[in-house]
Amino acid sequence: MQARGKDRSNPVLNVLRLIIAGSAAGVLAAAVALPAVGGAGMSTKSAVEGLNLKPENLDEPPLPERTELLDANGKKIAQFYFENRQSVPLDKVAPIMRTALISIEDFRFYQHGPIDVEGTTRALLKNFTSGGVTQGGSSITQQYVKQVLVSKAETPEEYQAAIAPTLSRKLTELRYAMAIEKKYTKDQILEKYLNIAYFGAGAHGVQAAAKRFFDKPASDLDLAEAATLAGAVQNPARTDPNVGSDSRKRLLERRNVVLDRMAAIGKITPKEAAEAKEKKLGYKDVKMSGGCESSKYPYFCLYVQYEILNNEDFGKDQDERRKLLQRGGMQIKTTLDPKMQAAAEKAIKKYVSSKDKPVASQAMVVPGTGEIKAMAASRTFGGSKKKNEMSYNIVADAAHGGGRGFQQGSTAKVYTLAAALEEGMKYGDGFPSPSGYKASGYSSFKNCDGKNVGDPSHTVRNSSEGGGGFKTLQTGTWGSVNTFFVKLSQEVGLCKVVKMAKRLGVKRADGGKLSEVETFTLGVNEVDPVTIANSYAVFAARGKYCKPLAITEIKDRSGVAKQYKPKCNQALDEDVADAVNGILEGVFTKGTMSGVGGIGRDAAGKTGTTDNYMSAWFAGYTPNLASAVSLGDPRGTSAHKLIGITIGGTYYSYVYGSSISGRIWKDSMLSALKGVEPRNFSAVDKSRFVGCTDNCAPKPEKKRDDRRGNRGPFDDLFDRGGDDWPGGGDRPAWEGRGDDGRAGGLRGNGRG
Repeated sequence: MQARGKDRSNPVLNVLRLIIAGSAAGVLAAAVALPAVGGAGMSTKSAVEGLNLKPENLDEPPLPERTELLDANGKKIAQFYFENRQSVPLDKVAPIMRTALISIEDFRFYQHGPIDVEGTTRALLKNFTSGGVTQGGSSITQQYVKQVLVSKAETPEEYQAAIAPTLSRKLTELRYAMAIEKKYTKDQILEKYLNIAYFGAGAHGVQAAAKRFFDKPASDLDLAEAATLAGAVQNPARTDPNVGSDSRKRLLERRNVVLDRMAAIGKITPKEAAEAKEKKLGYKDVKMSGGCESSKYPYFCLYVQYEILNNEDFGKDQDERRKLLQRGGMQIKTTLDPKMQAAAEKAIKKYVSSKDKPVASQAMVVPGTGEIKAMAASRTFGGSKKKNEMSYNIVADAAHGGGRGFQQGSTAKVYTLAAALEEGMKYGDGFPSPSGYKASGYSSFKNCDGKNVGDPSHTVRNSSEGGGGFKTLQTGTWGSVNTFFVKLSQEVGLCKVVKMAKRLGVKRADGGKLSEVETFTLGVNEVDPVTIANSYAVFAARGKYCKPLAITEIKDRSGVAKQYKPKCNQALDEDVADAVNGILEGVFTKGTMSGVGGIGRDAAGKTGTTDNYMSAWFAGYTPNLASAVSLGDPRGTSAHKLIGITIGGTYYSYVYGSSISGRIWKDSMLSALKGVEPRNFSAVDKSRFVGCTDNCAPKPEKKRDDRRGNRGPFDDLFDRGGDDWPGGGDRPAWEGRGDDGRAGGLRGNGRG
């Protein structure tokens, strides 16, 4: 670099030029020149003043810190980081570590200002005569400045400018260093340097390095370990122990150089140095997991991650929010309950193998708060197709890292039931429900835009050929009778049913608009377990809807905490919710789950097998906990139906809602609620809901034992007319299977 004007006569500037030149001749000349400067009585201060340098404030953005996810008990379940770093105060760093670093990098750190002319001279001379680089030439303050500039760099150009071997960059560093020395004490500067320095192996800062290298905190480092880390900061790329044996050999040699230096300046005795040099490197190679793939609870972790990425409170766009997540140093306390999570995982594993193509997934939600307590799936999360891993959040919707979901099937019938009860219908109200139903015209059903969506060309059928007979709100629900619910939806009004579902939080998993079609009540929309569990939780909470909640507290890097409370509203009249519970309780004793049974406490629920056995569901709840379980093949349910298939080592001719999903729900809820004090559903208002209005069942004829004739009001419980034969096994041969639902389209028939 060419000198300009009077600058050529400035000895310190000439020395800086020689240092930057980096040649052997330059280093030797610098080693000669600087003592001459010192001999002439020029102090560091006067030398710097000779350059006409003035302090310049350095912008010091917060260091990238890892963000931790905690479960409801405060235990870490995942972490995100751009750089693996955990800043610690100086008093949490072993004194021997501080001594080792200062000894090799800047032994006069506490005596000099922003630049150490004497130290730089000595380092240059030592490095030249030894044939290598054994001592640092820049002060720790200057090194800190450089690390800040490197950390701030967001583009390749900014990074290159931060490390460029130019005089202008060195002078800029010096200006910043002068301001830093005025702004902080020496201890504060050392603390900042120890937390920003890179040590190799992906470890940023001394705490992360101590854990990565030696599986211990920085406060517990011994002499040999401290010397190792102190030696690593000079050129971490060359001494990175993860790279290979040569790098480890160089790191060991560098450690011994540090020990020799510490002995030479009297910080340790020659004997201590010799004993430490006899030790092996001791690198532990402790893996530092990051991201949801390495979490024990990947699906829940993904849900939380997307809660942050989708929330404008955490940044103007996803890039800014992702930076906060990876660099913000937050502690995010979540709602995850390890006990309930384990219950879901165990139950799923019992019935569905991780090697099976169909995947079972489950979500558990607390009624009245919306807190998500568990999210589990039968297949491991990851990107390996060979290992049959799931690459997306099968338990949640697309907004939380999920996919398109599975058709809901007959679990959607409860929204029609709730709408009917809200409209004033009673338990005994009903109408004849034949084996097939065809709309009388296009105007028989109108969507919420007032458009005709009836389909007189399509016949909705029940699962059995035997004619449904007269069905009531109770018996139609217990038997999950398709024709009854389509007729009920027509009587109540399709739009009222759709609005009821929306009030309970139902939305499509892909984020699209709900399909408001004639067979809406049969569950033609694709949904996810979190959404369905949360919608059923409304009934358990006596009509209170709460938005799904996964985060309860976020503590920033400075320790300031923000609480996140449930967001709830009364979506349904309490008495109507109680009435829904009163009917759905019977599903376990008189309906499609009677072959599986209940859980020994107040519980309600609904099975759901989509038409042609493309997916199978069970959603249910107690006053304490709601849960939904789905089962389907992510490769495509139309092409990969649950017919003639082996799942979890058991062969199924047909998979119903109670076959697998219902059993998973029962086993998981029994375990999840173990030790939880049972609560009871509120009593049904009999004056409002018991009996019938103008749609009463006809008086029974004389008792007949004719399976296909007219029977008494309770005889028809034997004819399920829906999807799930009690016990979840194969249906009798005389039972029909219904339509194919147009390959998963919107005209299919639900099955219980």
